[in-house]
Amino acid sequence: MNLSARTFLLVSVPVVFAVAALAQADEPRVIELWPAGVPGAPVNAPAEQVHERGSAAKPNRRISQVHQPTITVYLPAKEKANGTAVVICPGGGYAGLAIDHEGHDIARWFNEIGVAGVVLKYRLPRPKGHVYGRHAPLMDVQRAIRLTRHHAKDWKIQPDRIGVMGFSAGGHLASTAATHFERKDIPPGTEDAISKVNARPDFAVLLYPVISFQPDIGHGGSRNNLLGAQPTKELVDRYSNELQVSKQTPPTFLVHTSDDFVKVQNSIRFYEACKKHKVSAEMHIFEKGGHGYSMKLKGKPVSVWPTLMKNWMGLHGWLE
Repeated sequence: MNLSARTFLLVSVPVVFAVAALAQADEPRVIELWPAGVPGAPVNAPAEQVHERGSAAKPNRRISQVHQPTITVYLPAKEKANGTAVVICPGGGYAGLAIDHEGHDIARWFNEIGVAGVVLKYRLPRPKGHVYGRHAPLMDVQRAIRLTRHHAKDWKIQPDRIGVMGFSAGGHLASTAATHFERKDIPPGTEDAISKVNARPDFAVLLYPVISFQPDIGHGGSRNNLLGAQPTKELVDRYSNELQVSKQTPPTFLVHTSDDFVKVQNSIRFYEACKKHKVSAEMHIFEKGGHGYSMKLKGKPVSVWPTLMKNWMGLHGWLE
């Protein structure tokens, strides 16, 4: 025990109690999505690429060349746990993953409010020298949701309180999980008990999301990386998720800014589709903030989104 910890022990019982609670939180665990073999993986997969844009004290990594998808599970301290979990999809235009500030940092924040954070490292459709195709990210996020629900009892999670969250192109993936959950892209040879679990998320949180691939508002880079350079109109429509909302789409929370290069109409059209189908939805549009801010824009109005999301989750009973 260091000097400051001794001082807390002597003068403040509440602080010691908080430290004890923190110590009881489980260490994050990494779980392979496809332990029997990654569907469509090359025989000699190249090494995963990690580009560090931060520091040792505050990592800010961008990952590419993902050939071994995983989830990293952050469980809150038992005294805080409320039984809710969120599968988190980092963004990166379907070309890379902003794994820290749109992944691990978010999971740790969720732990502070008693929610389990599950960070998804998903396959990117067209890594250098190989093509997985458009199905791979959806396969991975559905597998992550199924795994989380399969382990609900072990992880002290309620199986009907598992959400999905995504940023930017990760928001497209999360909105795909929220609208394409009836698709069962289970590759031959991967059938197991987990593959039979329901993949529908119970709620969705979409931050500055790519939603649509329609020519007037779509993000061309994400579309091309997912669908290829010349997708058919049928594919463009199928993966324009504002067109795929139904009454079964789960309750959704959206945040966007008007000055984002991913046009704010992406969120607006998804919200409007939710209202059309009588799906519970809440949307916040801010004037300034740009793109990719996650939780970094302190002092700017958009930085309040975590509090707004927490209030929304509380409104639905997911923090009880």
